[in-house]
Amino acid sequence: MQLLLRWLLNTLALMVVANIVPGIHIDTFYHALIAALILGLANALVRPILIILTLPVTILTLGLFIFVINALMILFASSIVKGFTVTGFVPAFLAAIVFWFMSMVTNWFIQSTEK
Repeated sequence: MQLLLRWLLNTLALMVVANIVPGIHIDTFYHALIAALILGLANALVRPILIILTLPVTILTLGLFIFVINALMILFASSIVKGFTVTGFVPAFLAAIVFWFMSMVTNWFIQSTEK
């Protein structure tokens, strides 16, 4: 049940990101659901490998390179899901920052409801 709640909240966060960041477009809620699923799978499977490979750069930038990795994950998801469009790296980078903030808020919400 908690996994479905996280998926739904990430989908809603992705819809908010699409409304805030210019250059990000989602056709329908269904496309947002699929994009959130692909983004979650990419973050679970590919992102840890990228973080290990780029660890020296991440350390040199004091962790800010993680936003670049997150932007690459958003670009990757947009290349797979046809109704989810990202026009370039800069919108993906801005989306990564906004999505990080939204994820922080939703994680706080989930943790506060579990207590």
